[in-house]
Amino acid sequence: MTGAPEPPAEIVETHVSVIALIGDRAFKLLKPVAMGFLDHRLRVDRLAACRRETEVNRRFAPDVYLGVLDVAGEDGVPRDHLVEMRRMPASRRLSALLATPEAPQRIREVARAVAGFHREAPTSDRIARAGSLEAVLGLWEEGLDQLGAIVPAVVPPEGIARARALSRAYLAGRVPLLERRVAAGRIRDGHGDLLSDDVFCLADGPRVLDCLAFADRLRHGDVLGDIAFLAMDLEAHGHPALGALLLDEWGRCLGEDHPASLAHHYIAYRAHVRAKVAALRAGQGDPGAGARARSLQELSLRHLDRAQVRMALVGGAPGTGKTTVARAIGEARGWEVIGSDETRKDRAGLPLSPADPGAFERGLYAPAVTGAVYEAMVRRARERLALGVDVVLDASWSDAGRRAAARAAARAAGARLVEIECRLDPAEAAARIMRRRAAGEGASDATPEIAARLAAASDPWPEARALDTGRPQDLVRDEALRLAG
Repeated sequence: MTGAPEPPAEIVETHVSVIALIGDRAFKLLKPVAMGFLDHRLRVDRLAACRRETEVNRRFAPDVYLGVLDVAGEDGVPRDHLVEMRRMPASRRLSALLATPEAPQRIREVARAVAGFHREAPTSDRIARAGSLEAVLGLWEEGLDQLGAIVPAVVPPEGIARARALSRAYLAGRVPLLERRVAAGRIRDGHGDLLSDDVFCLADGPRVLDCLAFADRLRHGDVLGDIAFLAMDLEAHGHPALGALLLDEWGRCLGEDHPASLAHHYIAYRAHVRAKVAALRAGQGDPGAGARARSLQELSLRHLDRAQVRMALVGGAPGTGKTTVARAIGEARGWEVIGSDETRKDRAGLPLSPADPGAFERGLYAPAVTGAVYEAMVRRARERLALGVDVVLDASWSDAGRRAAARAAARAAGARLVEIECRLDPAEAAARIMRRRAAGEGASDATPEIAARLAAASDPWPEARALDTGRPQDLVRDEALRLAG
């Protein structure tokens, strides 16, 4: 009885290496190239790189990386060096399984394996510095400079400029978030180059290959940024839902908690890195690499745009449905809702249910108290925005000065701001208020009389986008989401 036929020999080329697949072995030869982020022109440097690659990859796949071989001439003097590996079955490559029914299960297995590695991955004060604003922004600046210089016009200059502006805008307002990630121990020595082509799903578990070995500093970073590389790659292969599944399962296994904006930011950065690699291949004559570089940079820009934190002011007179609209935006988009009624009652230690409001602008609704409520809302919004969380501020927003303070907070946090004014026929608004009070619903204490006086005293709001809330609820919701952006 004969065994399975031996797989045919193959040659695979990347921008930094040539890999010969022969029988059950793979032999990796490093190219004598210098690319800014590495320099393999000297044999001694290639030898050191081969040894380092074997060392760091054994953390992920100890049974795959077998050692370093010398390539010697007839005189026995080494001319070059190879990394010797076990050859993995091409049919079990994760990228080959993405369109199959088993893909979700394999993604979960990979997520659990990477989470386990991240849990035990080394960290130190030196490694943790890779999570600082200076380090993260520095990688963007360095990479964008390199991308623009590799082959002019492979990636349009305007795309590079936009990526630079968006990455700077996101990071500038997120220092507290980055500091929190460092303090939580999330900055570790990771893989650095997680791609579905380098993950093999075997019967006894996944093997993750080709860890980034040529520069330790490029492996050091947020573990979210590490797993984001593979999430980005799955999306680039046309499977964004699998990318989302990967992040969810990984986060569950690791006990991870991060805002969606940070995941988008790191996915964007990883797409940019692969765009740079594709641009390098274009410079080496790969005919399809230029198109890949542009597609990946567009993917990067889409996630950079989604990473930008957002703040919405949703206002209007009582009974116009502003709370319903604010909650709809929060639920659909995952934004945190900060309401004036809830803030007022919490500060006063009162239950979140309708009560007698007393005289207009007196007691709990005296101007000084109301001013303190708005200040508390804006302060909370500023704190959440700094941590990468999008927010909706639900209040009447009838005072122009308070709106100006909210705008200033959004600018300081580098947040995109949208202002929405809910509008409704006063008679219908009054009827809604009476129905709400009769049912004991909500935290608002407003009465139709107070609503009328508040509307009469409101400052004009020309910056707001008007939202007619007298239409069917599903239409109002859809329009609110469109306005929120």
